[in-house]
Amino acid sequence: MSVLKIKVIFTLVCIAVCVRLSHAKTKRVVCYHASWSVGRLGDGKFGVENIDPNLCTHIIYSFVGLNADGTIKIVDKKLDVDNNNFKKFTALKQKNPKLITIVAIGGWEESGQFSHVVSDPKLRATLVTSAVKFMQTYGFNGFDLDWEFPGQRGGAKTDKQNFSKLIKELRAAFDKHGFLLSAAVNGVGWSVDVSFEVPVLNKYLDMINVMSYDYHGPWDVNKVTGHHAGLYPSAIDVAHGETQLNVDASIRGWIQRGADPQKLNLGVPFYGRSFTLSNPSNAALGAPISGPGKPGPYSKDSGSLGYDEIVKLQKQGGWTYVWDDKQKVPHAYKGDQWVGYDDPRSLEGKVKYAKTKNLGGIMIWNIATDDFHGVSGRKFPLLTAINKAIM
Repeated sequence: MSVLKIKVIFTLVCIAVCVRLSHAKTKRVVCYHASWSVGRLGDGKFGVENIDPNLCTHIIYSFVGLNADGTIKIVDKKLDVDNNNFKKFTALKQKNPKLITIVAIGGWEESGQFSHVVSDPKLRATLVTSAVKFMQTYGFNGFDLDWEFPGQRGGAKTDKQNFSKLIKELRAAFDKHGFLLSAAVNGVGWSVDVSFEVPVLNKYLDMINVMSYDYHGPWDVNKVTGHHAGLYPSAIDVAHGETQLNVDASIRGWIQRGADPQKLNLGVPFYGRSFTLSNPSNAALGAPISGPGKPGPYSKDSGSLGYDEIVKLQKQGGWTYVWDDKQKVPHAYKGDQWVGYDDPRSLEGKVKYAKTKNLGGIMIWNIATDDFHGVSGRKFPLLTAINKAIM
């Protein structure tokens, strides 16, 4: 082969690679909307009318459930149907025609029937038919599977394989209508291995939403403070042999198991995990705790604070802000209260990380707990930070 031919072939290969890389961008901003947020107290109340549809590329309505007969279960008929919430949600496309609206099935509270339904071919077929009809009725563009989690929480060993069967059958039906199919998945390696056949998910799903958060919380057996969404492991994690409990380990694990980075959305939380310190004079990472943190003013959930609650509390003064340069995330404390969370700075870092890994996008749980009133100085500061960094 002549030198000229070799140069031509090399040039063509380089052009092909460059074209592929030019299209492989981190561009999705996938926003979950927790429909029950309309019931948050006071200024925390967040409904469809509060959503800015121009800050998301995809938006996911959470949740519908699953009946034992395989049909879709409407969890809150008054809100979703009588008050027309489903159609108000899909009508957001009128404000942003490029917006893709998706409905999620399952979640922590509505995953109980999955194992039973997916084990029976007839019930799986019913679910597929019900899903298509549901999306046609309410105008959704896609369907998000949020089974938490196959093979766990009382599930069967065969859940993993049966979930793959469901995905294949949904894909075959959805392709006839142009519907998108995605799934929300856990991030920790051992849990992924129990629940998912990663190559199957990668082949048949359009997107994989990695829930890369809740690595630590008041439930930890060590009973110490820990950030629930660190980008990298903390010194405490390393000391306890918990080097898999971070965003980087989750993303690398999914890729190593066969996931196309472009199908992965890196999940970020718009809430923090809070703790009550055993001794207020020791507020370090890894400090002993006596239990979960106090409830916030809007959600009234012990051990959890929305970002909007965090900035409201910080506005009252007395909080100490700490940036953890090892984990690339902040935490804050006041008295015996300690909370680890994401802020605009840490989210910018996570978007940059997603770009270096050539991921398809960022996923948010959930937009209702952003500072949508602008207490911190501007409305939707977290979503805005993600959008700016992703451009």
